[in-house]
Order: sequence, then structure tokens, then C-alpha cells
Amino acid sequence: MNKRSDTKTAKRKPAPTTRKPREGTKQAKLIDMLRAEGGATIDEIVAATGWQSHTVRGAMSGALKTRLGLTVTSEKVEGRGRVYSINT
Repeated sequence: MNKRSDTKTAKRKPAPTTRKPREGTKQAKLIDMLRAEGGATIDEIVAATGWQSHTVRGAMSGALKTRLGLTVTSEKVEGRGRVYSINT
């Protein structure tokens, strides 16, 4: 056994059980918009974050659903289009 490798593993902190986005980031803004009453459309999120629409969709499916384990729902609202939301 190598003494050096043992000390590195002993000092390593365990991984957090739940991930939490940093405050003030675009991802945090996205989550706030989706949690707000009425949710948000892709166009509203694009305007707020400056992302392209495919980036918004990727963030919702990858970061929010897969990494953070949030449930993103969508529904068609007349006069507004498809609205995405996170039910808390």
C-alpha cells in the first residue's frame, strides 16, 4: 500500500446527496421561472437567459431532470403555447 494514496482518500469529502444550483446563475433563474405561478415558455426563458431555444430544452432535460432530479411538466395553454413548469 502506498501511504500517499491513503492520505488522499482519507481527506476526500463524500459527494453531496442532493445537488443544488448556485444562486444568481442562469440555471437558478430557469428554475425560478419554472417554479413561478403559470410556469414559462421557451421564448420567455430565451429572453431572460440569452440562451438559444435548443439550449433551454437541453438544460431542462439534462441539468434539471437528470442531474437535479426535478420533474418538469409541460402543457399547451391557449394564447401562450407550450408552458413548462416545475411542481413543488
